[in-house]
Amino acid sequence: MNVYLIGYRCTGKTTIAKMIGRSLGWEYIDADVKLVDDYGMTISDMVSREGWAGFRKKEQSVLKEISTLKKHVIATGGGVILDSENCQIMKDTGIVIWLKAQPDTIMDRMMKDRMTDDQRPALTDKKLAQEILDTLQERLPLYEGAMNFSVETDKSSVTDIEKIILSRLKEKYLLEA
Repeated sequence: MNVYLIGYRCTGKTTIAKMIGRSLGWEYIDADVKLVDDYGMTISDMVSREGWAGFRKKEQSVLKEISTLKKHVIATGGGVILDSENCQIMKDTGIVIWLKAQPDTIMDRMMKDRMTDDQRPALTDKKLAQEILDTLQERLPLYEGAMNFSVETDKSSVTDIEKIILSRLKEKYLLEA
């Protein structure tokens, strides 16, 4: 069994995955980092060379490989839920937690993150604020359908988010930290 963190860009997936992994005594993996390492180019380069469809095929390949592991906390890419097969893979091999944040929080975090240019190419030709609003609206039912439970990340510290997740994992899934 694994724990998968899903959610839009900059909702805290990588940070929380590290913390939950450490608390459970499990390894953590950032699927986007593995993708970049496996293919030897940034996500922006993959998208510019092969388009989003090519990138999504690579993303699925990495997810299939990671899903065979046991006792890992996995920070997924924000769009992993766009493919129903990916959602099924995660559900079949673990617990899926949706980290949620409001559009203003996401935009603020994206603007402050030095990795945004290489790791987060534009999804549309719209201005960033509108892209975030539209993409969140489009993905909302996909995140809801993929998750076992969700946690709001806007106003809580990473320590509080970790405590909430660990408590739910213990109560509902009998995982001990």
